[in-house]
Order: sequence, then C-alpha cells, then structure tokens
Amino acid sequence: MNFVSYLSINDMKQQESQAAPLKNEDLKTMTASMQSLQKQGFTENFMVNEQGLYSVDSEISYKPEQAKIASFYRFEGDSDPADSSILYAIETDDSIRGLLTDSYGPHADPHVARFITEVEDIHKKVNRGEKL
Repeated sequence: MNFVSYLSINDMKQQESQAAPLKNEDLKTMTASMQSLQKQGFTENFMVNEQGLYSVDSEISYKPEQAKIASFYRFEGDSDPADSSILYAIETDDSIRGLLTDSYGPHADPHVARFITEVEDIHKKVNRGEKL
C-alpha cells in the first residue's frame, strides 16, 4: 500500500502528545508505519465497539471525549485504489497510547467512522519541507 497524505484543521498545532512525524521510509507500508509508532509508545491495540474505543489489551472502553488522535496515515493499495486503509495513532485521557486501523472509503467500518467523527481532538504532524 502507498501512503497518501492530507492534513487536519489542527495540523499547525504542536502538542507533546502528538506522534512524531514519520520519515518517508516509515510510510512505505502500513506495517512499517505501525512499527515506527509502536517504538514511540503507541503499543495498545484498539478497536471500536458499541461502547466506544475498546482496548483489546487492557479491556477498557473509552468515549470519544476521552481520546485524541495524535496522528493518522492513509494507505492505498498498489493495484487497486479502492483497497485503502487508515491508521490512527490514539492517546486516551489516562495516557494509554495505541493504534486503530480501518478500511477507508466505502469499505470503512461505520462504528469506527462514527467514533472518529465524534473525537474533537485530532492532530496531524508532518515534517515541513519533506515530500510525502
């Protein structure tokens, strides 16, 4: 999958809790991006269920107001642009940091899409001057 970049409204904000910008070599695949973010401490495995954001590891659920998206990355399949996914680096209000993945576009999980749209604290940090 290839990385496709876009910025959020808050892309100019510099927050300590944000994920450090990934280098181009870390953006070549979702797996490489996940490994780089895990090295930054985003080690929890998240999913979304009826209760909200659910930590598979600690078995705790979070509401949208209890989570912030430190950064996010979108990937497209090499042969099929419809084969897209998105990777979210998330931090909760009790400092749990982890990753959530979802399909992007028509194949997106409606529970994840609803949860993400309800999260108000969304950031995107990029290296300025670096081509993405």
